[in-house]
Amino acid sequence: MLKRSLQSANKYLSLVKFSHTIFALPFALIGFFLAIRMTQAEIEWRILIFVVLCMVFARNAAMAFNRYADKELDLKNPRTAIREIPAGIIKPRSALQFTIINSVFFIVTTWFINPLTFKLSPVALIIILGYSLSKKFTSLCHLILGLGLSLAPVGAYISVTGKFDVIPVIYSMIVLTWVSGFDIIYALQDEEFDRNENLRSIPVLFGRKNALIFSVLLHFISAILVIVAGVMADFTFYYWIGAAIFIALLLYQHLLIRPNDLRKVNLAFFTTNGVGSLLFALFTILELYI
Repeated sequence: MLKRSLQSANKYLSLVKFSHTIFALPFALIGFFLAIRMTQAEIEWRILIFVVLCMVFARNAAMAFNRYADKELDLKNPRTAIREIPAGIIKPRSALQFTIINSVFFIVTTWFINPLTFKLSPVALIIILGYSLSKKFTSLCHLILGLGLSLAPVGAYISVTGKFDVIPVIYSMIVLTWVSGFDIIYALQDEEFDRNENLRSIPVLFGRKNALIFSVLLHFISAILVIVAGVMADFTFYYWIGAAIFIALLLYQHLLIRPNDLRKVNLAFFTTNGVGSLLFALFTILELYI
């Protein structure tokens, strides 16, 4: 019984690529601890737990719905045919039920945080679920994904303070441009398939070379915003170490990819961005408390 339950859990963790939570969660922690510092409030571990749960539930819902919405396309695409739904490991109906359950858990969890977070929760769900449909009508689908993940730092900040502020919004803009930029790199793998299926993306619209230039531009904006946030918050030593690492890894991932050589896309996509977000959050939180 226990073994079967663990196997089932592993299937769903694989469905939603749970390890990719590493991208936005560190920025949610930045938003949380930034709010604590700026308001001189005591750390409420209960709120921190709720913030983490919101991140997990929202991302589970978004990824499960993405797999459900793309089930026919994933079956046609050799790169994605091994995913859980086209491979028959998880039924489409089960993925949709998983989406609904996590969406409900997300909204219920926000109710325990504060009124503003609860009121904004449906808006957040519309954005993160809407990404899965966006590639059918706009080449800016990457920016919609970035917008969805960008809710992490400002959402965590609101969870503590119950209001908006400029600096957490800047961190949200960092996430928006950073995620949008590396999602364009990831989408290079499916440029030909997307074009044949009449799907929209920056690589389809501009071609590989120009798509990479577009990604570089977005990451350049990310780097500038990292510097702006540090200056505005009057951060010192630890923050700038984290900022330097994050910006260096932004540059490094572009050195790994060429328009005619995508062999290192997974290294650029997951490793550099995952490590970058973790270290940036670590040094930012050290700056806040040391």
